[in-house]
Amino acid sequence: MSGKGCCYGNVMMENCYHTLKTELMRGNAFASREQAMNAIFDYIEVFYNHRRKHSTLGYLTPVDYEMAA
Repeated sequence: MSGKGCCYGNVMMENCYHTLKTELMRGNAFASREQAMNAIFDYIEVFYNHRRKHSTLGYLTPVDYEMAA
């Protein structure tokens, strides 16, 4: 990460947060903090890492990409 004031320092995390917000959070209302935390965990560990295809990985899932390497 770069120092304070550099807009490129958090680009990867900002991209991840944007994807999470647009694909999971938008339009959903959670009854509790625990429900929201479980939904975020399931999104990342079940969908994002195992089923969602990523354009930067040649439209492979991260798991498939790692196995091919």
